[in-house]
Amino acid sequence: MSTIQVVGAIFIDGTKVLAFRRKAGKSAAGKWEFPGGKVEPHESPEHALARELEEELGLTNVTVGECLDRSTTPVGDVSIDLACYEVDTHIFPTSSSDHDMIQWVERESLSSLDWAEPDLPSVHKLMNATGGSHG
Repeated sequence: MSTIQVVGAIFIDGTKVLAFRRKAGKSAAGKWEFPGGKVEPHESPEHALARELEEELGLTNVTVGECLDRSTTPVGDVSIDLACYEVDTHIFPTSSSDHDMIQWVERESLSSLDWAEPDLPSVHKLMNATGGSHG
């Protein structure tokens, strides 16, 4: 089984986390996720995440912080190695090329959304965390 290295961005504002729903026509359409994408062979995970956030969300001034969770999930005939990083930006995204809905969700309510399988370990970690890294 081959492994695909993927990165995701977690936007945190106090007790809320920003969730993104995949738009129709995309893989995992209708599922919620943290935005990001595949790490190219020549780039670091942090660089890949900054690139993906610029491509998908139009964000150019993003600080990639600590890795909050990393897990591997089998999806079909591949394994998704997803590393989710907290990101800092002075402007939160309001639109996305890959998503049809962006929504702030209280940490304890994250499980009410239908998440993409690879994002679930990060969701559970966020729900079990007390407070944010800014507090």
